[in-house]
Amino acid sequence: MNGANSPGVDENELALLTDLYQLTMTQAYWKESMQERATFSLFFRKMPPTRRFMLACGQQHAAALLSRLRFGDESLDRLAGTGLFDPGFLDWLRDWRFEGDIWTLPEGTPVFANEPLLEVDAPIAHAQLLESLVMNLVQLETVLASKAVRLVMAARGRPVVDFGMRRMHGVDAAVRGVRAYRTAGLEGTSNVLGGLRHDLAINGTMAHSYILAHDDEQEAFRAFARHYPGTTLLVDTHDTLEGVRKVIDIMREEPEVGVKAIRLDSGDLGELAKGARALLDEAGHDDITIVVSSGLDEHKIQTLLEDGAPIDAFGVGTEMGVSADAPVIDLSYKLVEYAGTPRVKHSPGKINLPCRKQVYRQVNARGHFVGDVIALRDEPGIAGEPLLRPLVRNGEVSTEEMALADGARERAKAALARLPEALLELAPGETGYPVTLSPGLEALSRRL
Repeated sequence: MNGANSPGVDENELALLTDLYQLTMTQAYWKESMQERATFSLFFRKMPPTRRFMLACGQQHAAALLSRLRFGDESLDRLAGTGLFDPGFLDWLRDWRFEGDIWTLPEGTPVFANEPLLEVDAPIAHAQLLESLVMNLVQLETVLASKAVRLVMAARGRPVVDFGMRRMHGVDAAVRGVRAYRTAGLEGTSNVLGGLRHDLAINGTMAHSYILAHDDEQEAFRAFARHYPGTTLLVDTHDTLEGVRKVIDIMREEPEVGVKAIRLDSGDLGELAKGARALLDEAGHDDITIVVSSGLDEHKIQTLLEDGAPIDAFGVGTEMGVSADAPVIDLSYKLVEYAGTPRVKHSPGKINLPCRKQVYRQVNARGHFVGDVIALRDEPGIAGEPLLRPLVRNGEVSTEEMALADGARERAKAALARLPEALLELAPGETGYPVTLSPGLEALSRRL
C-alpha cells in the first residue's frame, strides 16, 4: 500500500514519527560528542479537573516498542532529502540501537501528578530520540483507560462495552484504545480488529439500518433472531415499547430462537427500561436482559442506576472514545539528570523534580492505599512498595517484567478495591490523597 494512502504507520518508518527538533538536537549532540548518560522522566504536572486519579496505561508496551526502533535505508533517504542532516550523522542513525534502560510503572497502576510513569536512563542522544513517540503512545492509552475506568465504576458491576470506534481520532486510536479499555475493565468492544488483537470480547448485532431495510419491523426481528439464536435485538427504531411487544410475540411463537437481550438506543432510557422490563417480566421473560446506549457517560450511567432503572449492561461510544471531558493530560518528558548532575527546569509553572526517581505506595493495616512518596531512585529507608520497575536493560526487554503488562486488567481491578473512597467519587473535587517528596528529594529540590 502506498504510504501516502496508508491508514496507519508501519513499524519500519516508526522512527520518523517524531518532531523535527528531536532529530536536530540529536545531531547537535553527535557533533558535540555529548555521549554521557541522561535521565528523562515522563510525568504530568496537574490532574485534569474532572479526574481524581489517572490509570497508567501503555507505558510498558511503549517501552518495548521503543527498544525496537530502527532507521532503515528508506527512512534515511527521506531524511537526507531534507538537506538538514550530515551524511556522517545519517550513518550514525543507520547503526543506532537503543542502548539504555527504561523503568516503568506496571500498566493498570493508579498514578498522580508529578509521579513518573516512565523514566529513561541512556546516552543523551538515545533518550532524546524517544521523546515524541513515547509521549504520543502513553498519552492516548492513559487518557482512554482513565476515562473508561470511570464508566466501570459508575456501572456498579454491570458490563460496559465499547461502541466508540467510528468517532475516535483515527484508526490507531481506535485499535490501541481497546487495550486501554481492557485494562480499565470493560467487558467487550464492537471493534473487531481491536478486540481480536487485544483479547477483548467482540460484541454487537444490528443497527437501525437493518430494521429500516425490511418492510416490517417484526419480520426483521424474526429473520435476525433465526440467523443468530440468542441474539440482542434493537427495539427503538420506531416505537420502543411496541418493539418490545413484537419481540415477546416472536418468543411466544418461536421460543427456540432464544432472544438474549434487547437494546435501547434513544429516548428516556430510564423510563423506557422500566416499561420494557415490566412488559418482559409480565410475559415471563425475566431472563431477557436490557442493554442501553446513546450518548452515555459515567454521570448518566450513575443517574440511571440511582433512579432505579433496570438496566443490565451499557454500550458507551463517543464520550469514552474521545474522553470528551478530559481529552488530554499535561504530559511532559523532561531531562532530570545528565552526566551525573541533576537538571531542573525553572520556567514558571513548569518546574520538574530532578534526578532518577522511585515512587513508593504506602498502605494501611487493611491493605488500602494511604499515600505515595516520590523519592530518589536509590534513596534508602523509604517505606512502601516501589512502583517503578526496570523493563528494558541495556536495550533488551525483560520478558519477566513485560509479563506484568498482561496482568494490567487484574491489577487495575485490585487497585480500585484498595483506593480511598474519596478517589472513587465521580464528581470533581479534592481527594486528600497525599503525594509527598522524600527527605532526600525534598532537600535536593530546595537546593536546586
